Amino acid sequence: QYLLPRQRTVTLLSSAHIPLSGRNPMLQEALGIRPHILVLNKMDLADPRRQPVSTGAGLAPGHRAAVTALLCVSLQIVPLVAKLVGNSPRYHRAESTEYSILVIGVPNVGKSSLINSLRRLHLKKGKATAVGGEPGITKAVLTRIQVCEKPLMYLVDTPGVLPPKLGDVETGMKLALCGAIRDHLVGEDIMADYLLYALNKRQQFGYVRRYGLAEACDDIELVLRRVALAQGRMQKVKVLTGTGNVNVTMLNYPAAAYEFLRDFRAGRLGRVTLD
Repeated sequence: QYLLPRQRTVTLLSSAHIPLSGRNPMLQEALGIRPHILVLNKMDLADPRRQPVSTGAGLAPGHRAAVTALLCVSLQIVPLVAKLVGNSPRYHRAESTEYSILVIGVPNVGKSSLINSLRRLHLKKGKATAVGGEPGITKAVLTRIQVCEKPLMYLVDTPGVLPPKLGDVETGMKLALCGAIRDHLVGEDIMADYLLYALNKRQQFGYVRRYGLAEACDDIELVLRRVALAQGRMQKVKVLTGTGNVNVTMLNYPAAAYEFLRDFRAGRLGRVTLD
């Protein structure tokens, strides 16, 4: 069940019930008994002592482990889908043997990356849908994208979907940290403060070593100050004085908060599981 550092295996779960922040309960209810496959991406960033779920969203550029995991998914998903659909009598009513499959999930978990990976692997074609490291890249339901010849399989990319109302604030913060909600809608400073709380709660003190802190702390301003100094995040601010305007160089705390979030999402603060 776990993706170990040197064993690139991926768990594909069918009709699985996992009460995680990243699962949309409305989608789970709508799927019902329909055959579907749950794909867990970026499991290599999870804490091996906890559940094998993803802490990062989507596919980080240059992340070899994430690329390897996605290729493992691509190798397994086509035969698994063919078997799943082939064993269901309700899908044998038409003469056509092609499969049309909808790819759904919360924003920024790698739906488009999965489609492109399948297309490259089975058709040797380039990417057919745009990808990015933030939610909202896919804005509409696109046309069918062929990803395999035998069996003839088409996938339909969709925009990420979240429940219209989140159950609690903490669930929303976890989704925001994973990139399912745009940072500016929540506020990088608020997210950074919650991230520090979450890391301390799980005794994940990788940030202490990375930013050169003397010890763990719960003061986000102190942490962001060290981040700004370590990353060289400075800004020039114009100060109005009685003798004229003076440009003063100050620490850029918003930029430091963004760096703190980016380090977490890239796994540079350790392998952390939020759920």
